[in-house]
Amino acid sequence: MVAGAQDIKHARFDRARVTDLIGQEAPDAPLALFRPDALRRRAQTFLRGFPGAVSYAVKANPAAEILNGLVETGITSFDVASVAEMHAARQACPEARLHYHNPIRSRSEIAEARTFGIASWSVDRASELDKLGDLPPGAEIAVRLSLKRRGGAYDFGSKFGASPDAAVALLKEVAARGLTPSLTFHPGTQCTDASCWADYIAACAELAERAGVQLASLNVGGGFPSVCDSAPETLRTIFATIETATARHFPQDAPRLWCEPGRAMVADALWLLLRIKARSGDALYLNDGLYGALGEWRDMPVPGQVTVLDRAGRERAGRATPFTIFGPTCDSLDRVPGAWDLPADTAEEDHLLLTGAGAYSLALVTGFNGYGTRKTVDLSEWRKEAGQHRLAG
Repeated sequence: MVAGAQDIKHARFDRARVTDLIGQEAPDAPLALFRPDALRRRAQTFLRGFPGAVSYAVKANPAAEILNGLVETGITSFDVASVAEMHAARQACPEARLHYHNPIRSRSEIAEARTFGIASWSVDRASELDKLGDLPPGAEIAVRLSLKRRGGAYDFGSKFGASPDAAVALLKEVAARGLTPSLTFHPGTQCTDASCWADYIAACAELAERAGVQLASLNVGGGFPSVCDSAPETLRTIFATIETATARHFPQDAPRLWCEPGRAMVADALWLLLRIKARSGDALYLNDGLYGALGEWRDMPVPGQVTVLDRAGRERAGRATPFTIFGPTCDSLDRVPGAWDLPADTAEEDHLLLTGAGAYSLALVTGFNGYGTRKTVDLSEWRKEAGQHRLAG
């Protein structure tokens, strides 16, 4: 059975568990629904399919159950952007390999990070390389490259990333200081264009040649697509493109490949179950919003589906109608941009089931006005009192 078919099969079982949960408890508070089997399947997709080593980007979801689940599946390397994420990763895996690839750091952060034995540091400007001070001989420095190439849902090169000429200068300086030069890049979130990785890999090979260095590692970043019907096939295409491009442009002494998926690793590992507090015409007021687990909806549509369930857990099937979506706080800015097309018979106290919400949801909850998704239910442990649901095969 292909990965996509497995995902659909297991999603049906989990959907039945959601119906049972609503029927028994009709939760009023917003819930995060953890799907550990989905997390394991996606981790295995990367571990088995990516032609190199895998490092999880902790920022996407630093929850203990996520990190522990990844470690149990075989992920032992983590991309960390802060000291707090270093602690979280080492709590889940005491021997975790840490890539500190946030290119901007304070001097106190650098000092504390040194105590963790960072395996790879990232820089995109000379001033930040200087700030690292006297690292141990051979310490790996990954120069972050930006080609200003569009490919993802939004550009990751507008804040970080050196130009090609600046990257060459940094690579030369890294080698001159007795450190180990590497390159890293990020194609942009939710990138489905495999040629984007191919273009970056070609550029990295050219820059290494111009700098006269041999790269120890080439980190192709994250940006992989998360939940969509074609996600497994798209990932296979991207992995194959990365492998082919690396073999073509580094025919000898190819660097070790790394990837650092965040969203693509954990998006389908969490669903959100929200409740409608009130309906006023074509406006719905939910029990969570932009100051909570829907924070990223302000900037981009989050992949996945939205299903309306009545108070018995049955799916609403009315004619699709555009609704304005408000969160629960007193702030008028707590409104999801655009409109959601939902069944016309959607009613107060119905539930909204949002799939694909494992990334940048709970990590963004503020608690403003006392709201925000805080409780997590493990769907693999949910059992109906009579007639238990069990996964087969």
